[in-house]
Amino acid sequence: QVQLVESGGGLVQAGGSLGLSCAASDDTFVSYAMGWFRQAPGKEREFVATISWNGGRTYYANSVKGRFTISRDNSKNTVYLQMNSLKPEDTADYYCAAGLNTGTMSYEYDYWGQGTQVTVSS
Repeated sequence: QVQLVESGGGLVQAGGSLGLSCAASDDTFVSYAMGWFRQAPGKEREFVATISWNGGRTYYANSVKGRFTISRDNSKNTVYLQMNSLKPEDTADYYCAAGLNTGTMSYEYDYWGQGTQVTVSS
């Protein structure tokens, strides 16, 4: 069972940038598609981005397209989320997840990290 640990969250002003990382516990990482989700206070968890096992395919939520970039380094068992032009509405807890396919629904992912908080001030 792969374990995932996110890092890189924090407080940033609107218009700023922040990079998140998610490190996996073992080399099975390479066999998983990876996704990023977020959950704002009082709201349901929502899809942000996903990347295939080899990085060849990526897909983004419309709300972040053009501002966020998902990438991965299989040699480091790590997936990244680079967030630019941040908006207050991007404030949420961000979670990485591992699954067999590049899905957009939470149930398509089997393993989850504990989350990292991102706060964007106006």
